[in-house]
Amino acid sequence: MPRFSVIVPAYRVQAYLSECLDSVLSQSYPDLELIVVDDRSPDACGAIIDEYAARDARVRPVHLAENRGLGGARNAGMELARGDYLLFLDSDDTLTPDALRAVADRIKETGEPDVLVHDYARTFWTGRAERNREAHHLTEEGPAPFTLRDRPGLLRVLMVAWNKAYRREFVAEHGFAFPPGYYEDTPWTYPVLMAAGTIATLDRVCVHYRQRRHGSILSTASRGHFDIFDQYDRVFAFLDERPELAHWRPVLFRRMIDHLSTVFTRRERLPRGSRAEFLRRARAHYRRYRTEGSPLPWRTRLRHGLVHYGLHRTYHALQLAQAAGRRTAKAAVKSARALRSALLQLHYSIQLRLPLRADRAVFAAYWHRGHACNPGALEAAFRDHAPHIRTAWIARPEHQHTVPPGPRRLRPGTFGYWTALARSTYLVNNVNFDRRLRKRPGQVFVQTQHGTPLKHMGLDLQEHPAAGADMDFEELLRGVGKWDYLLSANRHTTLTWERVYPGRYTTLEYGSPRNDVFQHATSADVTRIRESLGVPEGAVALLYAPTHRDYRRTQRPALDLERIVRRLGPRFVVLARAHYWHGGPLATGARVIDVSDHPSVESLCLASDALITDYSSLMFDYANLDRPIVVHTEDWDAYQASRGTYFDLRAAPPGAVARSEDELIDIFTDGHWRGSRSAELRAAFRERFCRFDDGRAAERVVRHVVLGARDGLPEFVPLAERHPVPSAASERGNSPLATVPQPSGHLPVTEGR
Repeated sequence: MPRFSVIVPAYRVQAYLSECLDSVLSQSYPDLELIVVDDRSPDACGAIIDEYAARDARVRPVHLAENRGLGGARNAGMELARGDYLLFLDSDDTLTPDALRAVADRIKETGEPDVLVHDYARTFWTGRAERNREAHHLTEEGPAPFTLRDRPGLLRVLMVAWNKAYRREFVAEHGFAFPPGYYEDTPWTYPVLMAAGTIATLDRVCVHYRQRRHGSILSTASRGHFDIFDQYDRVFAFLDERPELAHWRPVLFRRMIDHLSTVFTRRERLPRGSRAEFLRRARAHYRRYRTEGSPLPWRTRLRHGLVHYGLHRTYHALQLAQAAGRRTAKAAVKSARALRSALLQLHYSIQLRLPLRADRAVFAAYWHRGHACNPGALEAAFRDHAPHIRTAWIARPEHQHTVPPGPRRLRPGTFGYWTALARSTYLVNNVNFDRRLRKRPGQVFVQTQHGTPLKHMGLDLQEHPAAGADMDFEELLRGVGKWDYLLSANRHTTLTWERVYPGRYTTLEYGSPRNDVFQHATSADVTRIRESLGVPEGAVALLYAPTHRDYRRTQRPALDLERIVRRLGPRFVVLARAHYWHGGPLATGARVIDVSDHPSVESLCLASDALITDYSSLMFDYANLDRPIVVHTEDWDAYQASRGTYFDLRAAPPGAVARSEDELIDIFTDGHWRGSRSAELRAAFRERFCRFDDGRAAERVVRHVVLGARDGLPEFVPLAERHPVPSAASERGNSPLATVPQPSGHLPVTEGR
């Protein structure tokens, strides 16, 4: 018996059917049957279905003797289904890669719920994708499973059958089936959600919902749209048979009126001459199912008034008036913004004509996220080694608190911001400044970047449309043309940057300024940081820092951190750090501390005893601490295909390599994470990537760029002579493995670890 029965009805979709079926059969979770129902389609759908069935035993073809419509075709598929869970997929839509694995994992995690609701994205013929606007209702935070009463907001998610997985025994127990006619999902979805004893959500896009230019039933004028009245009759009949669900009547009444008014106001749906009849029937339904005690939000009262009183012309006039008011307000706001923008650019133009200030430097990092990374270390070094330079830092309002005393604080888009960009001699950033920046003769732009590249960057992203789809490569190169200096931490980085960011800049192979702190921090600093984070005394702190996945629309953590700390024992805690594009939390719990909002990732590295990561460039920085690193590479093939990498991390890792969550747990319980083989791998990794990070990178940059020193810069300290601050666990001299439960059979230390 398969885990999933995926039911696909097919009618007049020969151009899309193969893509749909391929998206199911290529899933990384293969435990499925694919029931494809030929609804007496007059095109080649039947032949395509038979071709797939001949190639793959998981495909079960069904050929109906007469056309039954979408609902009837789905029912025919359900009669043959044997899977634990039912999923429906329209034949012009597709499953996203790894969708079924994510669904299976979430079902297991939430205890086999009756219904699992997952997300979708609309995909347009232009190639644009737009995620469901109600996705916030699918959050996985909070207890799960739950009932609809706990999360009534799920009723606002698109009422379709294909964004859910249904436990087959639950469907059979209640006798759920699809009715004939248009809007057949309405009397299916509402009853299913109301009757479900357990519901769970999956905050991940699992279906791409194709928006066809032509051919959509709902965008075609037809009397079939009158079926909506029968469908809501079925919904309320379901409620009448179940008095315990009566509290849902006010909610469903409001949803019905919203739905009816939507059909009426979409002019392409109702045939000419039928609108008055539709409105009369809508009024009858309003009176029949109106429920006392169902207050209406102000924004929906006009729509409900349309249905209640049949005020078609009045409604239309008010709609026009409201639209005119909105246009007027938008125009006023737009004019005000345009005027301010013009004044700012005029101000900038004037400032560009004034002399440069040789004693000014302006800094920013991560698109104005705050005082951080290489620019942060350089800003401090400017004040230490070139105190005659007055520094300023650009940060958005919510990040101003991260700026330390000393630099002037600037907000992007203000008059002070444009003055600083126009007249400061030194410009320092780890990304590009505003594209409108006009770099003047005499200005010096130091581009620091933010890490050693493992994943493809710059022009190499032209080969990976999933990662570089939104990148303007011409604009990228215009930005590169403004750089005077580019920092590099190692020879690999130098060779990569000069190829993927071609320009006339000078590469400074001086190390990463942000890593200087690792050579200067003390044990007292480590203790202070751990106490501020709430790390218990005597605990072994594991920093978990995953990177961004271009092939995923939602960035769920790949590891169950609560399960990991349970398996490792009471002395272990995890510091969970989400990628800066996403924020947190990754997870929370008694021994999982969310540190996603912490302003300094370097402090988190110092506080930890080991790093767990996947493909994050943080591993190159962390290696400077000479502490254990464990790399989790479960989705390496997908990551490599979507983003591309410059070398095979599994063949040259900085420590132990785990290919699954269970293997990662074994690495810690068996002691491989801090064993001799891991130390050998880390030493080779440090020799390759950390030779210049000796604690004086920022000083070298300031002496070269600001003070003009080309010779006599500090010599690089050999790796063997460096003594980075030890971790808390190492300094205690106690083995944290003493309290880790040991499995009965130890895994051998292999080359991959």
